[in-house]
Amino acid sequence: MRSWVVIALAATVATAGCGGSVLKKQYEYEEELYLSLDGSATLNVNASVPALVVLRGIDLNVSPRSRFDRDRLRSFYQGPGATVTAVSSSRRYGRRFVHVSIDVADVRSLQRLAPFAWSSYRFERDGELYEFKQIVGTPAAGKALEDVGWDGSELLAFRLHVPSKIAYHNTPSHETKRGNILEWEQALTDRLQGMPIDIQVQMETQSILSRTLLLFGSTIVAAFLAFAAVIWWVSRRGRDAEIAESHS
Repeated sequence: MRSWVVIALAATVATAGCGGSVLKKQYEYEEELYLSLDGSATLNVNASVPALVVLRGIDLNVSPRSRFDRDRLRSFYQGPGATVTAVSSSRRYGRRFVHVSIDVADVRSLQRLAPFAWSSYRFERDGELYEFKQIVGTPAAGKALEDVGWDGSELLAFRLHVPSKIAYHNTPSHETKRGNILEWEQALTDRLQGMPIDIQVQMETQSILSRTLLLFGSTIVAAFLAFAAVIWWVSRRGRDAEIAESHS
């Protein structure tokens, strides 16, 4: 019994020492897109500085001890139709990671911005559905880097938060994560070689929030009508009883 306790404690310490990576995948580069049915979107980028340098061609010092150049990052992501709302950084695995949030009025305008020019975006109505397509192509010609701690197992992720019921998607896992989230994953080595990522999603034209509010409203109305019917029935029985008593 005591040996099992020791093993369990050792496993817990090992997991904590790895930053919890046993329980959750860690990505070297992530794009997380929150799409609205009117075409506006918020895009969050979480990436290591070395990944940004080699994939997007931005000129940054890859040393984790270097000064965090917030202004350069803001300038890199800011552009026509795009507003940078947050820029921050963190460190893990001996590398600096940056976190940028961008709001756009039209998701299709992202391809006109240098950080996202490797993608083409399409969002339009097709009959009774909205269709979103994104193809991630060849990365920018960034400078070659010396050893930054990569071991070949690094991953990237492109994640989409869909605003309405999903009718079709082509994620490799064929799964929808909690909150209507879809994910396309790729190895960093494949991304460096320019292997494309094809993202396709079809969704209904009514948002999940609208559908929820409509259902909630319908439930309230139904409950009110049921309550009114009970009151009417009780009142009617009372009147019938008074009439019967007056005739007796």
